[in-house]
Amino acid sequence: MSGSNNSQPPVAWRYSGNQMKRWRTKANISREQLAEAANYSPDTIKSMEQGVRMPTPRVLDVADELCRAEGLLSAAKDYLQREKFPARAQDFMEREREAIGHWSYEFSLIPGLLQTKEYTRALIENRYPPLDEETVENRVAGRMERQAIITGRKPPVALNFIIYEAALRSPQVDVEQLRHLLEVCRLRNVVLQVLPFERAISDALMGPMVLLETRDHERYAFTEGPFASELSADPEVVSRVTGQLSMIRAQALSPAESARFVERMVDRHE
Repeated sequence: MSGSNNSQPPVAWRYSGNQMKRWRTKANISREQLAEAANYSPDTIKSMEQGVRMPTPRVLDVADELCRAEGLLSAAKDYLQREKFPARAQDFMEREREAIGHWSYEFSLIPGLLQTKEYTRALIENRYPPLDEETVENRVAGRMERQAIITGRKPPVALNFIIYEAALRSPQVDVEQLRHLLEVCRLRNVVLQVLPFERAISDALMGPMVLLETRDHERYAFTEGPFASELSADPEVVSRVTGQLSMIRAQALSPAESARFVERMVDRHE
């Protein structure tokens, strides 16, 4: 699999939106009428019809009744996944579910697999452009479900996390989040290391990165920026990310030192 930025919305969104628009036009219902009936703005209905946003179950049911589609629009609900992840991250989530090995470095946020529900919600609620409440709830639920990889797999997945000190000192990180890190890093299949400010190298400031290994021993590298992300099986990209993670790990505190580092932060919070 080559690099992909996952910019294209899922086919099911585009097809369902297109069908909704066709039925609405056929029934001579305006976009504004559907928006009012479904309690959405006309712009939101437009983005759903264009397949840019996932048509929600509520809109499909309202449109079905309004356009007298006799269940044909409501039936689309079975083919639409709840919007648990942004479109650009969906390929990565699929690979993560298959992984037997997971190595990551985060420099500004607590890794998704280690987040508390409160921290996750704070991040997702403060996105720009803002997300509607239904999408916020689905994405929070999706991230919590992802965490089943930590304890819910046999044999256990080997998980290695390196977190830059800046991520731990973010205003959103409360004492519960710090305690949660300590709790998870006691698990046998989890290794957590902290990279202190004074040990940072240039590669550590380039952004987050993840390396995944599947049961077939295929390796995927995932790198993410504010506007684009890439999942790649290209050996050159995988090799580069492997090298960068190794260099960062060599500078980070040992797991035992990292636990003490976080414990001291907990003590200062109390």
